Amino acid sequence: MRPLLLASAALLTIAAAPAATRSPQQIAEAALANAPVFDGHNDVPEQLRDRRKNLIDGFDFNDTTNTADPATKKAAMMTDLKRAAAGHLGAQFWSVYVSADLPEPQAVQATLEQIDLTKRLVAKYPAAMQLCMDSACVTSAWKAHKLASLMGMEGGHSIGGSLAVLRQMYAIGARYMTLTHFKNTAWADSATDAPKSNGLTPFGKQVVREMQRLGMLVDLSHVAEKTMMDAMEVAGAPVIFSHSNARALNDHPRNASDAVLDRLKANGGVIMVNFYPGYVVGDTRAWNIRRAAEKARIDTSHIGDPDGAKAELARWDSANPVPNGSITDVANQIDYIAKRIGAEHVGLGGDMDGIESTVVGMEDVSKYPALFTELARRGWSQADLENLASGNIMRVMKAAEAYAAAHKGDAPIESAVTF
Repeated sequence: MRPLLLASAALLTIAAAPAATRSPQQIAEAALANAPVFDGHNDVPEQLRDRRKNLIDGFDFNDTTNTADPATKKAAMMTDLKRAAAGHLGAQFWSVYVSADLPEPQAVQATLEQIDLTKRLVAKYPAAMQLCMDSACVTSAWKAHKLASLMGMEGGHSIGGSLAVLRQMYAIGARYMTLTHFKNTAWADSATDAPKSNGLTPFGKQVVREMQRLGMLVDLSHVAEKTMMDAMEVAGAPVIFSHSNARALNDHPRNASDAVLDRLKANGGVIMVNFYPGYVVGDTRAWNIRRAAEKARIDTSHIGDPDGAKAELARWDSANPVPNGSITDVANQIDYIAKRIGAEHVGLGGDMDGIESTVVGMEDVSKYPALFTELARRGWSQADLENLASGNIMRVMKAAEAYAAAHKGDAPIESAVTF
């Protein structure tokens, strides 16, 4: 991980050169030398649960390019330490996601298992990784040329409807929680489920308050727009979107509308842009809708003939390749958000290893420099690129920590047990 904060003479020369004489690549390199990427969402723990049942003996995180499995049709993983160094990845929120289909008591157990897994993975590579619980530790890890490793829970089902469980998750290291995943919880509406609570219930608002009292970041990726607005109405500290995009460029309900972005600016938070084509590119979402309709038609016309349905859908797929977009589309998302609410409110949350595909050019964690070069080509300054890389999320973390420190004397919010 030595390249993470490499301050070589060459890079110092580049950084010192007048901006007008530097190429976009040189500006990007200088920015990343000063400010490593702090990514908001990566699903390596989910991959290890799915592929290896959380057994990491024999797993080589230095290089995962050989992890493709044709038998299960799994592609090679997108993340390893070698490619992280090449990509100037200096800090990562590892998602300790578990399925929202699990009964909540089982989801709580599974989340604990994922936290344990992540800690074991970091401990296995002490020269390259450092477990962190706060922004000061991130800075310390960078000085030691290590990948700062934090944990985020993806979905309120991970706390089983209990503020006590929330507090214990924080105590063992969870530093953000996405309020929902693809399904509603009993107290918050998801963007991709039928509305049930009209945003946050009174208990859901207490969850947000308690998270901020603790210093846990409130993550609004995956939640319904009303939930987004309710959370920001309650919030006393900045919130995050750990892996989301602008709805103006791709009208997916999981993305943030202009009204939400404007509210995020007032809140002081950050939206960390995702690399999944279905969330980045409007044409990809339109293709997904067409394919779903075609599959429904095919299935209806092939009742009792699943092999025939499968073959016909395969022919449709062959004739209609998915438009996955490119690195340009990610840059368009970042540009749009920055122009709408300011470059100080945008970051990166690639969703690597939580998605089956990325836009072309952002296939793995080594590719961040190409994105920064594209943005520099568009006129982004070195200072704004440094804030995009990590300055903005570090500012939000520090604000959340300061809010928690100011409310250290507040009593925990109580809620009655239900069984």
